[in-house]
This record gives sequence, C-alpha cells and structure tokens, in this order.
Amino acid sequence: MSYFELILSKFIQGLFKIYPRFIQAYDGYNIFKFRKECQKMTQDTLLFFNSRPQALPLYECFEQKLLSELGSANIKVQKTQIAFSNKHYFTFVSFLPVRKAKERPETYIVITFGLGRRVESPRIDAAVEPYPNRWTHHVLISDPDEINEELMGWVKEAAAFSDAKRR
Repeated sequence: MSYFELILSKFIQGLFKIYPRFIQAYDGYNIFKFRKECQKMTQDTLLFFNSRPQALPLYECFEQKLLSELGSANIKVQKTQIAFSNKHYFTFVSFLPVRKAKERPETYIVITFGLGRRVESPRIDAAVEPYPNRWTHHVLISDPDEINEELMGWVKEAAAFSDAKRR
C-alpha cells in the first residue's frame, strides 16, 4: 500500500466514524460510491474537509439549500475555500478565523458573500469594503439551524449582485 493510499484509507475510516450515512461504499483506493442524494459531492470536497470532517454536514446542508433556492451554481473546490459562482463568484465556504480562538466553536464553517451594501446584523462577524460600494461579509455557522431564511436571503442577494456585475 502506497503512502497516499494509507493516508486516504485513514481519512475514509475517520469519515465512517463521524458521518456514516455519507459514504455507501469504498473500494480500497480513491473511488467513492455515493448514495443517490449525495452524488454531487466530489472527492475534492471530501479532501477539503479532511482536517475538519465534523464540519462536512454543515457544508452539505448549506450546499443543498443554496442549490435548491438558486436552482444551480458552479462549485469550485480550492485549497482554502469552496467557491460558488454564476457569472462571477458570489459566496464562499471556508474555515476563516473570523473570531478569536476562544470564541470559535469547535465545529464551524464560514460563509462569505459580497453585496453592494453593508448588512447590519449581529450574525455578521466581519464586514469590509474592499472597493467602493462592494461589501464582503463573513458569517460563522456552527449549527444547521443557522442556515436559515435570513442567511439564504443574503446569499441570493449576493448571487443577484454578482450576476449584475459587468465583465
């Protein structure tokens, strides 16, 4: 067994313990057979959550709600974030440390989105204006119940804002 296969098998064993319904079968290498409701999840997404597999159910919940409310979006898994786009990127999922370590829950994801205005809400952990009238907001999510109508409203607004940008 190669070093890569050994690391991958340890990762898979960890997923079975933490999230047993997610993976239906694993053939011993790097081929996953997903249950029907999880077919859109890719190996890249699983590897993104390698260091924090407990956060995978939060991401899965967010992705399902986003796709059900927007209909479709392009998903790009990168080294430090998962990006959602239409014409342009409009929201991101990451582990950005938007709070001090003492104030962060053990399991969390950070949803980042851009709007043409600043949102005033206690749920917003950070908001910056990198360009005039373009605000980037960060929301820390530690429970699936926090992925609610308010958050999805901001994400839908971010998708519309992104779609309206000129190239």
